[in-house]
Amino acid sequence: MKTQILLTMALGGLLFACDPSPNREDTKKTTEDQNEERIEATSSGNVADKKEDDAEFMIEAASGGMLEVQLANMALQKGSSPKVKEFAQMMIKDHGKANKELKALAASKNISLPEALIDKHQQVVNDLKDKSGKDFDDAYISKMKKDHKEDVEEFEEASQEATDPEIKAFATKTLPVLKNHLQHVEQMGVTRENM
Repeated sequence: MKTQILLTMALGGLLFACDPSPNREDTKKTTEDQNEERIEATSSGNVADKKEDDAEFMIEAASGGMLEVQLANMALQKGSSPKVKEFAQMMIKDHGKANKELKALAASKNISLPEALIDKHQQVVNDLKDKSGKDFDDAYISKMKKDHKEDVEEFEEASQEATDPEIKAFATKTLPVLKNHLQHVEQMGVTRENM
């Protein structure tokens, strides 16, 4: 009996240790560390710091773009409002395109991007996953408004301060799309409040 209990505990510990799901924050940290190593191998001082800032912007943008698409897919399944579903389609199209462009740009710059959502973005998914119908719509609109306000600020900063001209151009090109999304979601919020 003791042997069976010990074997069960050992097996449970082994399965726990082999859990393949990545720790999202570790994913971000690992990606940042990989980029820092590459950058410091080819640059130093202030130049390295600026390149690391560019890489960090790209990490946040990549995870944020993946978040937008993932939440939009949830909105198509869990939302009830036709306006929310229409907005979700726009998110899939626009962020899907931007995500591909960002991935290609990162590859050309030898910058690693996360393959999974970073922790703060995964938390947004977790906050919405158990909602449906009007509750989902309201929470989705609220999250999209908050997220796009933050995105606009980050992309404005990168469009002015990124040191790499192609990263700066990506931020500048994407910024009007994000502002358009923010305008749409703010209008949807006003419309829902008047219902």
